[in-house]
Amino acid sequence: MQSDIQFRTGYAAIVGRPNVGKSTLLNSLIRQKISITSRKAQTTRYRINGILTDQHSQIIFVDTPGFQTRYKNRMNTVMNKVVAQSVQDVDVVLFVIEALRFDEQDRLVLELLPETAPVILVVNKIDQLTDKNRLLPFLDEMSRQYGFSAMIPVSAAGQIQLTNLVNAIRPYLPANPPFFEADEITDRNVRFIAAELIREKLFRLIGDEIPYSTSVIVDQFVETEKLNTIYATILIDKPGQKAIIIGRSGEKLKLISSQARKEMEILFNKKVYLQVWVKVRSGWANDVHVLKQLGHE
Repeated sequence: MQSDIQFRTGYAAIVGRPNVGKSTLLNSLIRQKISITSRKAQTTRYRINGILTDQHSQIIFVDTPGFQTRYKNRMNTVMNKVVAQSVQDVDVVLFVIEALRFDEQDRLVLELLPETAPVILVVNKIDQLTDKNRLLPFLDEMSRQYGFSAMIPVSAAGQIQLTNLVNAIRPYLPANPPFFEADEITDRNVRFIAAELIREKLFRLIGDEIPYSTSVIVDQFVETEKLNTIYATILIDKPGQKAIIIGRSGEKLKLISSQARKEMEILFNKKVYLQVWVKVRSGWANDVHVLKQLGHE
């Protein structure tokens, strides 16, 4: 007897203001780190697809940069454009907010959402609530803000209610065969992920402002059966930033490289030789050629 359950495949965009936990949510859903995270807002700069395949469906999660207004350069204009475009051609939108918080930044993102796609409200960080009784009145208030198709409280970091979220997404996907192989977790290549892991360490190990003026280019990536050899360059905007990133006797750059290399070895499941340089390229965030090289345009 043939099953009435059809396999479903489709796209789910993850959107929200900076620092609500979109990348952590993506990594937790696919149980693998492909999108970088830090406590600083606006860590994610690219659209990243993460793929979750089970016996019923294949969900391609589209992680997007947080829509922001703080930094006014060409790169951030492109990033905001990515957010707007990413929600246009998906089957369902996950609008992520923090539990008990909905402000003007959240409202700006909500106004970007298309009327053509169902929107699931994902209320993240419920594990941080000291008074869980406040959650239901908050959800009731959010139901009056927008016609959400569903509202799912979760903790991305704590892996709470993620199965319920996947079950809420699945009915909105069209009946399709899988678009990717069952063991694929992203459509991004290893060079991209290597560059992102280095950039994550800049956000985690360097002061508040400098990481926003940096980017990473992988100059060479050589794969063998037992070893990946990677040469990368950290681009900075001002000469004074170079000494800060390198640190006394090169210790800070060594720490950045060491932490990035360890995560690469876990992800690539082999040894990694990583060499990182720092190069001044003033105005790179407004340079069309550099942005294209970085994959922004």
